[in-house]
Amino acid sequence: MSQSMNYRRKLNFLQKLPLLIWLVVVWGALWQDFSAGNLLFGALIAIAVFQMFYLPPIELSGRFNVLRAGTLALWFLKEVTVASFQVLFWSVVKGPKIRNAVIAVPLRSPSDLLMTAVGHVLSLIPGSLVVEVDRGCATLYVHAMNAPTPESVDKVRRGIQDIEARLIQVMGTKEELALVKAEKSGAAILTYATSPRSTVGEAETTGEVQ
Repeated sequence: MSQSMNYRRKLNFLQKLPLLIWLVVVWGALWQDFSAGNLLFGALIAIAVFQMFYLPPIELSGRFNVLRAGTLALWFLKEVTVASFQVLFWSVVKGPKIRNAVIAVPLRSPSDLLMTAVGHVLSLIPGSLVVEVDRGCATLYVHAMNAPTPESVDKVRRGIQDIEARLIQVMGTKEELALVKAEKSGAAILTYATSPRSTVGEAETTGEVQ
């Protein structure tokens, strides 16, 4: 009986470990300090959060592509650099004339891990911020700078879905990876909201608030 309880406790810890590691990484990113002392302090706070609040276990796909992860890291650094200069240009040149938008972005995957990863990558790139998440239909609502036209809104939406595709190539399921490969061959993007898997509805959420 005690062996069974120890096994369940070990399994529960292993299920929570990815989320614990992710919370520590997010802590370092928020403070822009990945020193050992700061990460240790972040780990203590993450453990305290685990003890005080209910956190659902993270379901892993069972795959992780190291090469794709390295490519994603280089792409992320490039995007942060380019976006920083864009925001600077918009602030100096356009100022209050700039038109922003809150855009609904349906994602392919209902995975909490992937939705969280997309949201954090997006929020760390200047010029965009996730303001709400609809887990039921796997949709992010994103505040984006300089999106005055339907074309620019579609460009922002495609860019965010591209972030998800890159993350799927790193750690998505085989089924999600197959969808991304099919899109590269010319297939349309099949989001969770429009997929037969979804029980929320068949209409894709593409609303916009300006």
